Amino acid sequence: MNESVRVLKRIIENVEKVIVGKRNVVELTVISLVCDGHILIEDVPGVGKTSLVSSVAKSISASFKRIQFTPDILPSDITGFSMYNQKTCEFEYRAGSIMSNIILADEINRTSPKTQASLLEVMEENQVTVDGTTYKVPRPFMVLATQNPVEYLGTFPLPEAQLDRFFMKISIGYPAPGEETYILSKYQEANPLHSLQPVASIKDILIIQEEVKKVHVDTSLNHYIVDIVNSTRNHPDISLGSSPRGSIALFRAAQAWAFYNGRDYVLPDDIKTMVNPVLSHRIILKQEAKLKKITPLDILNSIVYKIHVPVVETHEKK
Repeated sequence: MNESVRVLKRIIENVEKVIVGKRNVVELTVISLVCDGHILIEDVPGVGKTSLVSSVAKSISASFKRIQFTPDILPSDITGFSMYNQKTCEFEYRAGSIMSNIILADEINRTSPKTQASLLEVMEENQVTVDGTTYKVPRPFMVLATQNPVEYLGTFPLPEAQLDRFFMKISIGYPAPGEETYILSKYQEANPLHSLQPVASIKDILIIQEEVKKVHVDTSLNHYIVDIVNSTRNHPDISLGSSPRGSIALFRAAQAWAFYNGRDYVLPDDIKTMVNPVLSHRIILKQEAKLKKITPLDILNSIVYKIHVPVVETHEKK
């Protein structure tokens, strides 16, 4: 195991001091971080969405800002704005909440489409444009947005263009009874998040992001990824399939998962593992499929089951 993999495991173990019994969720969050991707967390209130984001930021000593999205929040609150300085007789840029390493976009579907759209540029290009001037956000940069799946009153569903910019969609879920009992004992005297200490640095993450890109992907696996994504575009129960951005995200996620598991080459199983979190939010079901209670995960599982799995050599790259 090389040092970079040890760093990732230290981060995950550190976050687990706060988030109990959700190893896979924590792993996917860290995988997205090293892929320079964003995450949509869709779950019911009180399961630890905010604690997950805060603990990741603390674990890597990153700057962190929480934006509470409400109907009256403005795009300038996010991106920043220009203010006239009477002393210098010039306009000066006042940075918005987006100028941070880790951003928690809390209840993103509670704000207006106009404000939601203010995130489109920064989530794709890591920059914001205010009054014709472009400002880069700090790196690494990651948006983790939360939304409640059971409340619809006063919400604005995210458009397809916004959903497609999220690298993954995850759900934390309720803890098991035994895990919830353990949570009560951990929180008896104090919130463990308050005493959480960094175990890695921003520099570590930037180095790992570059290392992940060097993980070898066989040409046959490129075709395998394309076959999976292309099947979402031709499925009878899907009205809108995954975009090429989804193909790139699946490619990168498979590289990161292989890297995390100590390999410098990708296996078909790495791709299979990443299909659901990477593609589930990128497909729009037909109304008939929704009435039949068919879910995106059902369709993706059936697609992966039917597509021929290529055979690749498993020796390490020379």
